[in-house]
Order: sequence, then C-alpha cells, then structure tokens
Amino acid sequence: MKLSQRTVRLRLTEPLRISRSTMAARDAVWLAIEHQGQRGYGEAVASTYYNLDADTIGRLLSETALELARFSGPEAALDAVREGALPGPATPPAVTAAVESALLDLVGKRADTPVHRLLGAQEAPRAATARTIGIGSRRAAGEEAGRLTRHGFSVIKVKAGSPDPEDDLERVLAVREAAPYARLLLDPNGAWTTAQAAALLPRYADLGVEAVEQPIAPGRPEALARLAERSPLPVIADEDAVGFEDARRLVGRVHGINVKLAKCGGVHAALRIAALLAGSGTELMLGCLTASSLGLAPAVHLADRARWADLDGHLLLAHDPWTGIGGTDGTVRAGRQPGLGVRPVRHTDLPDGTAAPAGLVQEVPR
Repeated sequence: MKLSQRTVRLRLTEPLRISRSTMAARDAVWLAIEHQGQRGYGEAVASTYYNLDADTIGRLLSETALELARFSGPEAALDAVREGALPGPATPPAVTAAVESALLDLVGKRADTPVHRLLGAQEAPRAATARTIGIGSRRAAGEEAGRLTRHGFSVIKVKAGSPDPEDDLERVLAVREAAPYARLLLDPNGAWTTAQAAALLPRYADLGVEAVEQPIAPGRPEALARLAERSPLPVIADEDAVGFEDARRLVGRVHGINVKLAKCGGVHAALRIAALLAGSGTELMLGCLTASSLGLAPAVHLADRARWADLDGHLLLAHDPWTGIGGTDGTVRAGRQPGLGVRPVRHTDLPDGTAAPAGLVQEVPR
C-alpha cells in the first residue's frame, strides 16, 4: 500500500467567533491510501486547541506510510486500527481517525459497499444537523437564524461566552424570535463559572433551549456532573469528554456526550463510546471540527445513531472541495456509493495531484 498526502487551507465564509477564539481558516491534510489501483481518502485538520498543526500531521502520516508496508492489504490494516495497533503509539486521535477514514473508504470501494454497511447499518443514515451561529451582534444572529430556517434547518446551535452574559441572552432571544420552531442548542465552550451556569441555565430553559454543551471550563468533570444533576435543561459534555475513559467517568451523570471522531480516534472509537452510553440515560451527540465534506463523511455514516447531530463543519467553508454528504437543506446524508461516498468537486486535486486553481483551495507549502 502507498500513502500520499497534501496540505491545503480551508477558508471559512466568514470568521467564526467562539468564547476562546476566532477562526477564519484552518489547515487540513488530505491523505490517500492506494492499493491495487484503488484509493481511499481521509482528512485531518489542524487544531490550536488540540495542539496539532499541519506539519505534525504530515510527519505522523509519513511514519504511518512506513507502517502500512507490513500489512497484506487495507482490510488487515483496518483491523489493526480497530485493535489499536495502527498508527503508532501516542498518535493523536485526529490522525488515527484520518487513517481509519482512508482505509474505510478503500475497503468499501474494494467490497463495492458503502461504509455504513461495513459498520452494520443497512439504510444510508441521514439526520437533521445543527447549524452554528457564532458570537456576534443580536441583529446578525436573528437574520442568520431566519435565513437558515428558510433553507430547511430545524436545529440551530448558538455560541455563547461573551464578556457580558446578557449579550448572549439577547442573541439567543433574537434567534428564537426569528426561528420560533427551531430546536436550539447552546455552546459556551466552557466559558462560564459554575455560579454563572447555575444562574443562566434557568433563563435559557425559559427561552426553549433544548440542551447546553460544556457550560463550564473543562478539567473538572465532577463539577460538570454536579451541575447536570440540578440543571433545568440537558447538559452535554464536550471538552470534558475526549475519549472512552472520559466518557466512562461521565456516563449516567450528564445528559449527553459530544463525540467527535477527531478527538476520540475515529469511527470504531466512537462506536465503542456509543455502546457504553446505550441505555445509560446519557445520549450521544455527534460533533465535528470545521472541515471539508471528506472530513465529515465518516461521522455522517454514523449519524442515525445520535440524538443530536452537529455535523455542519463543511457548511462553514467558503468553498468545500469535496461533495457527497449534503447538508445545505439542514439534513446530512451518507452516500450510497461504495466507500465514504464523497468525491472531489471539479478541478480539486487529490493528494498526489498538482496545485488546484486559486480561489478553490490553497495549497500550503511544506
């Protein structure tokens, strides 16, 4: 098997402001694994929060390329990923998830089977996805919420964590007025103190917010669990629930856990967490980082297993270089084609291709 890679920059339509940062673009590394004339693709995105840059991703993928040589084919390599034997020790979850994505795509293509069937689902998953509105003006939030509902979105996630909590409340009120029938989620990204959360959550419950993600700073899962006990609306752990062990500490103690493939280590790691949560009273949320349709596709093949789907990362991009999972009408859909069911848009070059036209995707020199 041969692994090739390419680093690109994904630009957002407009900067996304959350409580801890503002993002206008994100580096992504695409990888292709080739075997006997067929290729499978994956994507890993850089993240300041997870201390992972594109150079590190590229280096780790180069090391993985050497490891692939010891496997007879992608099926054996995929088994090794499932068992934790590939990639190497201490590989960041985002890189593991990207390697697994490429192998799933390749194995599915070789078997002429979509990934969701490889994972045991007969019907192609589809789910209403949340669409994120960042921290900004009350007016802009209301206008965006109205536009989203006109395009078919039924779930809206509002970022919170402004220096003045009243600004957040006003913004959520504007969203509620513009989208009276939408399901609302709230995400302060850990910006509140426990006292602030206790005071603010009843007010958001009165506005009809359905659930809140990570209201207090991560690092104190016991405090999050205690807050969930008395919260008037469901509390979903995100930054406090990175992988399986984190989920095990919180299962049955919070109302939901946001599972992102890039933070837990991929599809099979997510399935282990989903099995842990089943019947516990803690619901599954599937989340994502800002990424292309290629990066989102593996999670979309799991979308019907979650109570909440927040798989809109590709919808935040000015130009998505891949297509195949939908979402512009508020619903993401797994492809029925073999593998991940995504494909590059016209003129998008793959990891072993030449520079793409300016304006679509910018290649980052390595």
